[in-house]
Amino acid sequence: MNTVQAFFKQNGALSKVVDGYRERLQQIEMAEAIADAIEQQKNLIAEAGTGTGKTFAYLVPAILSEKKVIVSTGTKNLQDQLFTKDLPVIRKALKIPLLVALLKGRSNYFCHYRLKQALDSTFGYEKADADALAKISSWSRRTKTGDISEMSEVSETNPIWFHATSTKDNCLGQDCPDFAECFLVKARRKAQEAEVLVINHHLLCADWSIRDNGFGELLPSAEVVIIDEAHQLADVASNFLGVTLSSKQLNDLAEDTLAEFFTDATDLPDLRTASEDLQFELKNLRLAFGVEIRRGEWQEIENNPKITGALDDVVKQLKRLTDQLLIASVKTKGLETCFNRAEEMTLQLQTILNDAKGQWIRWFEIYKQSVTLSRTPLDIASEFRNFMQQHPATWIFTSATLSVANRFEHFANNLGIQADSNRWDSPFDYPNQSLFYHPRGLPKPIDPEFTAKIIEFALPVLEASRGRAFFLFTSHRALNLAAEILKKKISYPLLVQGSHPKTLLLEKFKQQGNAILLGTSSFWEGIDVRGEALSCVIIDKLPFASPGDPVLKARLQAMEQQGRNPFFEYQLPAAVIALKQGIGRLIRDVDDRGVLMVCDPRLLKRGYGQIFLDSVPAMRRSRDIKDVQAFFETESS
Repeated sequence: MNTVQAFFKQNGALSKVVDGYRERLQQIEMAEAIADAIEQQKNLIAEAGTGTGKTFAYLVPAILSEKKVIVSTGTKNLQDQLFTKDLPVIRKALKIPLLVALLKGRSNYFCHYRLKQALDSTFGYEKADADALAKISSWSRRTKTGDISEMSEVSETNPIWFHATSTKDNCLGQDCPDFAECFLVKARRKAQEAEVLVINHHLLCADWSIRDNGFGELLPSAEVVIIDEAHQLADVASNFLGVTLSSKQLNDLAEDTLAEFFTDATDLPDLRTASEDLQFELKNLRLAFGVEIRRGEWQEIENNPKITGALDDVVKQLKRLTDQLLIASVKTKGLETCFNRAEEMTLQLQTILNDAKGQWIRWFEIYKQSVTLSRTPLDIASEFRNFMQQHPATWIFTSATLSVANRFEHFANNLGIQADSNRWDSPFDYPNQSLFYHPRGLPKPIDPEFTAKIIEFALPVLEASRGRAFFLFTSHRALNLAAEILKKKISYPLLVQGSHPKTLLLEKFKQQGNAILLGTSSFWEGIDVRGEALSCVIIDKLPFASPGDPVLKARLQAMEQQGRNPFFEYQLPAAVIALKQGIGRLIRDVDDRGVLMVCDPRLLKRGYGQIFLDSVPAMRRSRDIKDVQAFFETESS
């Protein structure tokens, strides 16, 4: 028996450190396939159904290979779980010394210099912000890592962290007076020395874009690169290969310049005026885009004189501020950094505004208080292929959702990957643990009363399940409408996305035990609720991306021009993978039971519906509400 197989056996090393350990054939097979890929230096696409234990299945053979390993995850939460929970278990089981490091993006590390600036600022802060800064200051004297996720008293999402962390733009680098104590530098140093380094896709792609620009690399060279939650990589990579500039970034530049002015440059009044005038024009720009929070095509900007005029004014004021910063930059390192930022942002803005060849997708996104302008590549496949070729390693791509009807072309083609592929079904007993309910008589998705009508179909299911449900929607509008209707019709606790932070909603859902949680895209994946609290998942529509999205629209048009079929090559596979993610919330453990309800009649009335059905777990299916009621009665008897 080989070492990898022996590790996962019922009486193997892992069973001795994990309570209630159960041997899983799928996990062993996946681990052996990854060990083989590493040994033969072959790239591998590996899909593993929920419950396979894919994290251990890739970590163990990678560690046993004794090669330098980078693991990239989809989110910071998964990073933390790998580093603080999974790797310590494996290290304990293997009984070998192992140098492991965790590296996040710059904004996740406390900055001594920025906090000192904030505390010495003459601007002053509101009481809540001042209290938060005081708590951060106290914590900063105790922390060993500077990772802001450790700080429980001030939420990571609190805007005050901007004043206690650095950005690529405002970091002073080796000229910083606190460079020797910099937590980011220390984390990067550990990353270089580690045998196993845990990062996330944003950091991987940031490093990729920096290498392409000829700067030093953030991440060490690795012999094995494992991409977990690989279905998210294409979207992250697409963002990093493009150029994005926000009005908030420009406003931050003006704000930081003002802070430097009041500290070291009060003899240059034109610098203050230029900063304040830029802030004024940025407010006008945001107003010019209107009140609706949305994404839009570049053509809308070109056809709107109010927006183009506001953009011209921002460009002029940015140039004026840059000119003033050139004069002031000789005074201090902080002013020199502001000047460099202004020059860089001017270049970024010109790159976005001037696309004479039309080879990029240009678009905008409106937020409550800011707007972003973006330029995104039409296709990233060739770029990513080059990235892999320039950095030879064994690349392992894994997720629970990479295939469409058991085929991997969509995922592989999106990233230009050439690799072997394999998939392992979930070890869970879906035919006995679950029921797929798809009632007759559902309204068409284009029906203006669609949401109200499907709630009538969902109510008896929610009664049978006694709450304990995720009701997942493909749009915020449908979610809000459903919330208004449901609060008048059900007696179970109703938790609505947006009413509280996501983590708090999930905590309430688990504690209450009979709640109904309404969510959109952020609740379709990465959520793990085990046990009876989640016994039903209802999905309103097949999750096709909005055809009005400017980036998607441009990509589909480009595929059409190439004589390809964008619906079957892109839209349909992406929707199938999204649906698989949503369904994956239901059964999370070997003892879980639950009902899945999909309210979209296209599942059976359109030819492509079979592709969805061929891609979901082997659940027992029914169109009769009595089967749903019987399923839950069996549970309570």
